[in-house]
Amino acid sequence: MGVGQQEASAAPAGAAGGCWLMRRNCSATPAQLGAGLAVIGLSSLLVASLFWWQGAVLVLPFALLEVLVLGMAFVVHARHATDFERIWLDGQRLVVEQESAGRMRRAEFVREWVRLRAAEGEGWLVEVTAGAQIVRVGRFLRPDQRAVLLNEMRQALRMA
Repeated sequence: MGVGQQEASAAPAGAAGGCWLMRRNCSATPAQLGAGLAVIGLSSLLVASLFWWQGAVLVLPFALLEVLVLGMAFVVHARHATDFERIWLDGQRLVVEQESAGRMRRAEFVREWVRLRAAEGEGWLVEVTAGAQIVRVGRFLRPDQRAVLLNEMRQALRMA
């Protein structure tokens, strides 16, 4: 299918219909970002230490605060760098897996009962429903790509 990244290993062996894998767009890996933030933090602490040595003692606590905030930003980024949504048709089931900050959620739907629609509101997501079960997908896609995903999923469900 055309939306998002697709990998042959995204769905279990034997996944019949379509398969969609959508990942967060991260320009730097956690290791690259960590190295960059470490260089910035160490440089800041070095400059602050020089000021402290010259008698400006309040510069070092603010530099430590800056490094602490950079570390917290790194942790938040690293926790969400591998977030993804995976959707696939497997015989009579539509399976949706969503990982966010290391927590995996999985929903399985009976293919014949699945209804797809654009969720209301600005920045809408694709809403997958069957009975009382509702899952919203497409959060890593631009709105124009969500429309393509919706159409591809509808077509795959019809053809399955």
